[in-house]
This record gives sequence, structure tokens and C-alpha cells, in this order.
Amino acid sequence: QVQLVESGGGLVQPGGSLRLSCAASGTISRINVMAWYRQAPGKQRELVAAVTRDGRTNFADLVKGRITLSRDNAKNTVYLQMNDLKPEDKAVYYCNWNARTTPWERAYDYWGQGTQVTVSS
Repeated sequence: QVQLVESGGGLVQPGGSLRLSCAASGTISRINVMAWYRQAPGKQRELVAAVTRDGRTNFADLVKGRITLSRDNAKNTVYLQMNDLKPEDKAVYYCNWNARTTPWERAYDYWGQGTQVTVSS
């Protein structure tokens, strides 16, 4: 079983920055994808950014140029640096990993509990 814990959310003024962290615990054999999603009130959950095992990245058009995705393999942690935040970035941000816990089992999707990001003056 893999547990994901997000942190770093909070209240920030428009134009400000936040760095979200997603730390994993548990037994991990292989990580296929590390991703961030967000869900605003009344809206569907949407992909913000993702990085694959081989380093390919995918960023949502709404955040391109304003975010950076990085990882610390030794700490099993992925970071989402968000700059020039806008009120429309307000949402609960979720960490999602597609990973295997053993070499002989298929991969599963794991989700964190979410961290709130609010952008307001």
C-alpha cells in the first residue's frame, strides 16, 4: 500500500507563489506517473501536471509557464512550484501516483487527501 500526503497549500495573494509537496510512504517497486490534479468547487477534477518514469512531462494549458514540477527520488517526494497565482487557481490540489508495490503486481492509482490552495487579496 502506498500513502501520499500533500502539504504546502494555503492562502496567497494574486501574483504570489506556493510550493506543494507530495510525500509517499509504503512499499514502492516502480512509479510510472507522478501527477498533480486540482478540483475547484462545482468543477471536475483536472490534471495540472504530470511526469512519467522516463521524465516526460505534461502541463495543463492554464498553468503552463507558471509551474515547475520536480522530484526527489531519495525522499519519494514530488514538488509542484506554482508562481504568479491567480484567483482561478483556487482549488483543492491532489497528488496522484500510478505505481506498483511489487514487481509482479499491476500498477494502481494512489491519491492523497488533498491540500487547499486559495488565491485572494
